[in-house]
Amino acid sequence: MLTTRLNIAARLQLLRSCSTAMVGKQNEAAAALESHDPLQVHAMKEQCILVDEHDKAIGAASKADCHRVDPETRDIKLHRAFSVFLFNTKGEMLIQRRSLQKITFPDTYTNACCSHPLHDIEQERLESNAFGVRLAAQRRLNYELGIPTEEIQPEDFHYLTRIHYTHPGDGIWGEHEIDYILFLKKDVTLKPNDNEVSEVRYLRREEIDDAVSKFNAPMTPWFELILRHRLKQWWDNLHNLNKFEDLTKIERF
Repeated sequence: MLTTRLNIAARLQLLRSCSTAMVGKQNEAAAALESHDPLQVHAMKEQCILVDEHDKAIGAASKADCHRVDPETRDIKLHRAFSVFLFNTKGEMLIQRRSLQKITFPDTYTNACCSHPLHDIEQERLESNAFGVRLAAQRRLNYELGIPTEEIQPEDFHYLTRIHYTHPGDGIWGEHEIDYILFLKKDVTLKPNDNEVSEVRYLRREEIDDAVSKFNAPMTPWFELILRHRLKQWWDNLHNLNKFEDLTKIERF
């Protein structure tokens, strides 16, 4: 059983106090960031958890450094992330449209919440039963969608598997992540942060294909990948997800 009552305020205070120093190729990163929204630029200073291909933590780097496509090698640093798929008790799935202010993949449709556990928050580095990732998901659901932290506890997430993928993005900002897939079935209170999210809506399983065909913006690469390979099967088995659980293997795409 997971410990459920943690000091959320203390974790948020720790996040606010993390270093503002840019890492990596500072001149290039600064040039790529200078025209963006100040809140989003500040968020790019958060320290993500660098991992190897087996998801072993090997250090930390800023979110900017983790998503910056190297202009010479085209490499992107591999880091730990998560994707939350949120369903209400009717089995409808929440999707969001990322705001125009986002630096990586702005104005794109995606699943309920996608982000990173942070190295500077000690509890979010905890690996047993993906506890740190669950805490990070709780924090980000509150920040992005305004879901009160008391409505979701770490044990409410069903951790299914991990996915390793990479995407070059726009050639400046891309993705290279080991992505923890978390399912959550619960009715929640929503108050989206408009600096993060421009639209939210619930979709029924039978309308997903038609809805996607009518999106007037692209999907994020991770959402498109998961939708193509796994999501429909998982969605059809919301009451029996245990048979799809694989916590040892990392799927590669």
